[in-house]
Amino acid sequence: MADLTETGQRLTDMATKSRAVELKIDGKKRVFDIDDPKLPDWVDDNDITAGDYPYKKRMDKDDYEDTLEALQIQLVKMHTHMQGTGKRMVAVFEGRDAAGKGGSISVLHEFLNPRTARNVALPKPSDVERGQWYFQRYIEHFPTTGELVSFDRSWYNRGGVEPVMGFCTPEQHKAFLHDAPEFEKMIVEEGIVFFKFWLNIGFETQLKRFHDRRHSPVKYWKLSDIDLVGIQKWDDYTLARNTMIQATHTSYAPWTVIRMNDKRRGRIEVLRHILTNTDYEGKDMDAIGSPDPQIIGSGPMALETI
Repeated sequence: MADLTETGQRLTDMATKSRAVELKIDGKKRVFDIDDPKLPDWVDDNDITAGDYPYKKRMDKDDYEDTLEALQIQLVKMHTHMQGTGKRMVAVFEGRDAAGKGGSISVLHEFLNPRTARNVALPKPSDVERGQWYFQRYIEHFPTTGELVSFDRSWYNRGGVEPVMGFCTPEQHKAFLHDAPEFEKMIVEEGIVFFKFWLNIGFETQLKRFHDRRHSPVKYWKLSDIDLVGIQKWDDYTLARNTMIQATHTSYAPWTVIRMNDKRRGRIEVLRHILTNTDYEGKDMDAIGSPDPQIIGSGPMALETI
């Protein structure tokens, strides 16, 4: 078995030696220096169009705020109903770094009772946790009666980050892809309402967001040197993502894919999907609205259009 600690340290050392990374884009070598305050001229300032995103402009701010308010009112109704009936919910948010997981979780929780709606963002496992059954440390945070729990990254670390960065062995990765659907079947059979979101962004969108974080006085802490290593592994992450979703997309625990180049449209579709697929008293489908098929899709077929 590989020494995973040493592997991780080598990757960290790679990132800290130089802040500039060399990339191959459209057959050309490009250098991306995160410390340069000026964005490279080969990165489009209008990052929303990256990866064949279907819209050229972001959702109008006023339209976004009006739609968001209507959806959040419905979320409060849904959560109140959950507390009254004892219904439990888990929502998993996965995606590349800077895909918009934190912001989507934030608008989900903004007006919900924090005593019964919480987010879980676990640090790297301790020595004790590394010796446990892989799913064990996540189960400890599952909801009790009337609770909604979101996961900002989850057990799917083993489906993407860990195999790409060498933090798990190929055997552990293979075992995870086999076990995850069975684990999730138990979640659903337990009566927990279960959502899995993959938030997808284009390559230039990620570069632009990383650059913005590096030069923001309030967001710079979000950027780690290991993120720069990840930039060079874009294709590896794509392969891991596709393999993971193909292996773990099931009828009882499907993946919902959201295109997040425009965070406003993406957040709206996340909330709309949860509300549409949850029964609660006072549900207003006119307020919830209809999904945008250009932004939201299901499973491997959704990835084929990206």
